[in-house]
Amino acid sequence: MNRYTYDEIRVGQTESFEVKITGQMLDDFRGMTGDTNPLHSDVGYAEAEGYEDRVAYGMLTASFMSTLAGVYIPGERSLIKELKIKFAKPVYPGDAITVEGEVKEKNDTFNMVVLKVTMRNDKGDKVLRGSMDILVR
Repeated sequence: MNRYTYDEIRVGQTESFEVKITGQMLDDFRGMTGDTNPLHSDVGYAEAEGYEDRVAYGMLTASFMSTLAGVYIPGERSLIKELKIKFAKPVYPGDAITVEGEVKEKNDTFNMVVLKVTMRNDKGDKVLRGSMDILVR
């Protein structure tokens, strides 16, 4: 876990990590949230709707933004204040997702950084883009 202070963070700084999406993650997410939409749990239904497989929950994919802030930039001192998310393509079980954050701005008044977030699957397709406003405690 990183422990960047506000002063150590630089505009343009990047951090990234990879996560493999599994069927068990989808099952666990369904159990935690109660979201029983068959698009996420029934392969036959998802395929009939034109998808390759059951589709990972968008919010499951987006939850790795929390890991990006809480572990990587800034790490331990983070407090997420705002998220903006756009889902570009579906994510499927078996996809390896690369999560990358780049510091786009710093706000000295609030000790806040703006992080641009991009997630790509193992084919190089962008599956999520967004931004986070993060206070650095």
